[in-house]
Amino acid sequence: MLGVSVIALVTGTVPAALAQGSTDAAAQEGTAATTPKPTKAERKAERKQARAKKNAELKKLEDAGYQPAQNDPNYPDKLQAAQKKAGIGAPASQ
Repeated sequence: MLGVSVIALVTGTVPAALAQGSTDAAAQEGTAATTPKPTKAERKAERKQARAKKNAELKKLEDAGYQPAQNDPNYPDKLQAAQKKAGIGAPASQ
């Protein structure tokens, strides 16, 4: 590792193979410019949409007879039956 330090000191750069992450700084800047980070409002809208989808699915399961608050020893069987009845997702195979 001392040899790398000497090379870095003499040339002023660290060889790319030994640099952490082994990515070029210019490449990182290029990807940041091409893929903009979603704004706070966009992230909030995505969360709200995901929450609404989850709540709608839970409502369908409850309408199909599933009771999530119930302490049930037959939990997976009743959930899978409600999923089948409501037509939501594929029940897990065992």
